[in-house]
Amino acid sequence: MDYEAILFDVNDGIAVITLNRPERMNTFSDALLSEWADAIVRCQEDDSVRVVVVTGAGRAFCAGADLRATGDQDTVLMQEAGPAERRNSLRYSVYRVPHALEQLDKPYIAAINGAAVGAGMDMASMADIRISSDKARFGMSYINVALVPGDGGAWLLPRIVGKQKALDLIWSGEIFGAEEALEMGYLLKVVPHDNLMDEVMDYAQKLAKGPPVAIQLGKQLVKRADSLSFVESLNAAQHAFTISQLTEDAKEGPLAFREKRPPNYTGR
Repeated sequence: MDYEAILFDVNDGIAVITLNRPERMNTFSDALLSEWADAIVRCQEDDSVRVVVVTGAGRAFCAGADLRATGDQDTVLMQEAGPAERRNSLRYSVYRVPHALEQLDKPYIAAINGAAVGAGMDMASMADIRISSDKARFGMSYINVALVPGDGGAWLLPRIVGKQKALDLIWSGEIFGAEEALEMGYLLKVVPHDNLMDEVMDYAQKLAKGPPVAIQLGKQLVKRADSLSFVESLNAAQHAFTISQLTEDAKEGPLAFREKRPPNYTGR
């Protein structure tokens, strides 16, 4: 697939997906959603990619649905469509991204450069790690247009900030800054705006140099934890531990430690 609504680059094991509709604050379009999902699938299938970073061009990370779109361009809200047409509107548009992410077992980092509101905040919530510019703004702004979180926010947000705070954000539609997002545990850290990508890439490079199998299995265990009992989680951990033990990287790590050198993890 050729990309027009996103930019896609892979370097030193790190893939960077840049949402590229800055003139519309990176709001959704059919092309952006389709290309975003396609890039995620490419990252999962490419063994040379060890970490995926997503960010936005211009002054926004993602402002969600394009409220100014009408007619054929309105593929999300579908304000001019009937019930039958709307029934699968999200499934065949926005949901392509979370479905692709569900299969991604590599680290997925959001570099939040600006506004992440409405469905854009939902998309940020899908990341494993969120690092934000000090100029970023957040908000579950669905309520301001009489809507409910339609893109996973009602499931994701309580798991990040707790049920009470999630309901407060969803009911109020309040716009809040990066420092408040950090205080509530939504962000890993906040950095000066001009340093955002340098900080994120430094973090991503550390992960990219790590043992890929162990990192990916660790992510799988964390993702499955909510649906497993503690004993079931222990059993899953035993299986994952056995797999990681059998890799060449599990031999390289202790060897590098004994030889007092950085390990060279190959993913085998």
